Amino acid sequence: MRIVHYGLTNKGGRPVNEDCIGSAKKGGAECFILCDGLGGHGMGDKASQLVTRFAEDGFRSCTELEDFVSSVLILAHTKLTAEQQKMGLNHKMLTTAVILVIDGDKGIAIHIGDSRLYRFRNGSAIWRTRDHSVPQMLVMTGEIEDKDIRFHPDRSRLLRALGDDSEAARFDTERFDVREGDAFLLCSDGFWEPVTEEQMCASLAESGSPRRWVSGMKKLVKQYNRGKDGDNYSAIAVMIKG
Repeated sequence: MRIVHYGLTNKGGRPVNEDCIGSAKKGGAECFILCDGLGGHGMGDKASQLVTRFAEDGFRSCTELEDFVSSVLILAHTKLTAEQQKMGLNHKMLTTAVILVIDGDKGIAIHIGDSRLYRFRNGSAIWRTRDHSVPQMLVMTGEIEDKDIRFHPDRSRLLRALGDDSEAARFDTERFDVREGDAFLLCSDGFWEPVTEEQMCASLAESGSPRRWVSGMKKLVKQYNRGKDGDNYSAIAVMIKG
C-alpha cells in the first residue's frame, strides 16, 4: 500500500491564519498534523505553528513510535507553556491538535480540542474523533444530537486545549486498522462546520485524488462563507492506494 495526501490552509475572512498543517516521514511510517490556534486569546498562530513543527521534528527523531504517540502532546504542551512564560503570555497561546500516524496496516489518531479526524471506508464515514467541547458533551449526555454541534451557540467553547492548564495534556488516542481504499480527513472547525459528513462522502466519491477531494470540499466552504467573516479553514486528505 502507498499513502498519498494533500493539504491546504487558508485564513478565510480573518486577518490572520491561526491554523497550521504539517507532515513527516520516518521509514515507512507517515505522520500528519493539523493545529488550530484559539482566536480571541491572542497568539494562536504562534501556538499552532510551534506545536505543528514540534510534532514534525519529534516524529522524525523518535526511536520508538509508541514513545512518540504517548508523549508528543504532553511534551508539546510543556514547550508551549514554557514559551508562554518566556513571553509573559500565560494561558494566551492556545491551540487544538489532531495527529494521524499511519504505519503499514496500522493507524493511530491523537487529538485534543475540536479539530477532527474522519475515517472513510467503502465511501462511508465510519468514525471521527470526539470534540473536547461543550456541545460534544451535550451530545454525550443526550441533550442535543450530533448534527446540532455545527450550529450550537457554544460550539467554540472548548474543554481542553494545549497551553491552557494542567488538564490540557489530557488527550485522546485511538488505534485502528488501515486497508487499501481507506481515506482520512484531518480538518479544523472552520472546515468541518460548513461541510457535512454526507457532503464529504459525496465529494470523495467524485474524486480520485486527495487534491480533487479537498478542492471539491473547499468550494462548499467558500460558498458557506460568502458574505460572512469566515473562520480560518484547513484540511489534510489522506488516501491509501494499492
